[in-house]
Amino acid sequence: MLKIYGVHRSRASLPLWLLAELDLPFEHVPVIQANRVAHPHGPEAPLNTASAAYLAVNPLGQIPCLEEEGLILTESLAITLHIARTKGGQLGPRSEPEDALMVSWSLFAATAVEPPALEIQLIQRSGGGTSPEGQAAISIAAERLRRPLARLERHFATEDYLVGGRFTVADLNLAETLRYGQAHPALLEPFPAVAAWLDRCQSRPAFRLMMERRAAEPE
Repeated sequence: MLKIYGVHRSRASLPLWLLAELDLPFEHVPVIQANRVAHPHGPEAPLNTASAAYLAVNPLGQIPCLEEEGLILTESLAITLHIARTKGGQLGPRSEPEDALMVSWSLFAATAVEPPALEIQLIQRSGGGTSPEGQAAISIAAERLRRPLARLERHFATEDYLVGGRFTVADLNLAETLRYGQAHPALLEPFPAVAAWLDRCQSRPAFRLMMERRAAEPE
């Protein structure tokens, strides 16, 4: 059976959201980040990214990780793309061009969107957004997102989704990376079509279920 290592409060949210969409059976091993554990090597420590048992699976000590019939994948977008190709039905590619577009949009999410969006989230989460320095850093990160968001705005002006006129793994990958930037409420104000697309993605029952499970985990 397919096995996913990681907690919802991590990039494991991507494959966990996808698996909820597909309603597939899988084994979930809730590995927590070592930096969230007071004594990650202690005898009472929960399974975490510094645990020897987990490092035997993924020597990088990162989550998520997929294990299935001897295959081990350790990058969240590689995991979601693999699941979509092999088990994704309508959420996966119907053709080679669709497959290429899903990979392209996923790499766009990873390179153009996630770094500045994640910076916004980290600043806000640390409380830095209330200081002049933090506000300046958020403004810089938001400016870095302006060009990719403008590209998306043009796309969603005529399309409801990224590929094939339907919700796919490409939308899931991009939506979950852009979610980090929602910590800055004004980010999407100049991009109403992007905001409407993101709302469509986040209104899906599987996304809401993933977020409910995420909220139930300790911070």
